[in-house]
Amino acid sequence: MASPISGTSSGSNSDHQNNNNLQSEMRKRKRMLSNRESARRSRMRKQKLLDDLTAQANHLRAENNHMLSNINVVTHLYLNMESENSILRAQMSELNHRLHALNEITGCLSSSQGLLPAGAGFVEEDGGDFDDLLNPWSLIHVNHPIMASADAFLY
Repeated sequence: MASPISGTSSGSNSDHQNNNNLQSEMRKRKRMLSNRESARRSRMRKQKLLDDLTAQANHLRAENNHMLSNINVVTHLYLNMESENSILRAQMSELNHRLHALNEITGCLSSSQGLLPAGAGFVEEDGGDFDDLLNPWSLIHVNHPIMASADAFLY
């Protein structure tokens, strides 16, 4: 025969199992909700990181484009200056060549013919006097009168 104690103990045992199952089920649900929340936070962190990296990439692209345009402007200015320098170098060379030729001419004229007074030549870049040849009134041959004859007009 079954004793009432054994019946109650088996009933209590099944209540205890039901209670354990219920607690186990509650822990599973709580863990599942916690995992869902953790996964949601992880997705949000991942999305924020992706948004931050996208914004940083866009900022770096804009900065890169700005730097490229600055490089293009500076390169253009450099090429213009280089071209202008080449022109100035060519002009300087031409002027030095002319100065050298004029110094040779004045040297020849003053030494061989004695037409120019001493110091009436061009002097290179050492502070010489250029005014004597540039001022036609200082030349000796201008001080002599020009004589014309009637025979010069017959031809």
